[in-house]
Amino acid sequence: MNVAVIGAYAGLARRVLAGPARLGRTRLVAVDGPSGAGKSVFATRLADALAERAGTPRPPLVHTDDLLDGWDDQLTFWNRLEEQVLGPVRAGRPGGYRRYSWVRRRFLDRVVPVPAAPVLIVEGVSAARAVVRPELTLSVLVTAPAELRLRRALARDGARILPELRRWHAGERAHFAADGTASAVDLVVDGAPDLPHDADRYYVRVGRRSGSGDVTG
Repeated sequence: MNVAVIGAYAGLARRVLAGPARLGRTRLVAVDGPSGAGKSVFATRLADALAERAGTPRPPLVHTDDLLDGWDDQLTFWNRLEEQVLGPVRAGRPGGYRRYSWVRRRFLDRVVPVPAAPVLIVEGVSAARAVVRPELTLSVLVTAPAELRLRRALARDGARILPELRRWHAGERAHFAADGTASAVDLVVDGAPDLPHDADRYYVRVGRRSGSGDVTG
């Protein structure tokens, strides 16, 4: 049985800033989890807490959805992330990427800069995959029930994506099972908690990481 524990974003920011920099001089944070779980919200609130704690601008936040070359690039985008973002930052240089337009179905011309900052957050499905774990200062898995995640995605993007979304969910399940993500991350977060809390300042941590059906649901 999972145990829910409330944690503060401020405390998590303090933990990140006190942790070792493993991507060159940058502390890399990965926010992973299935689609619709609440990864983007969690990553944004953590970025705000990091900025407040350090007294600096918000750290760069890269959403892996912006790097996908359409639906079929669910997991194979990683080389693009490595070459355009992680590699340069690891070497102490700024990176940059072109954002994919899901409406135009192509990468836009403008390059989104990614500075070699003290902290970099990467958010998206497979962000905490095994290949990058040795360079992570913090890895987080955000979970939520499958039915709720499906409703959230359809409310956001419309019912027309349902066939692709079901295929995407199958790919997620296969990836998380093969990658062992749930047992490898530092923190599992409930993206749909029932426990009352101030969601802007606090998150709900799942006390037991293994055996969660939500990751594969």
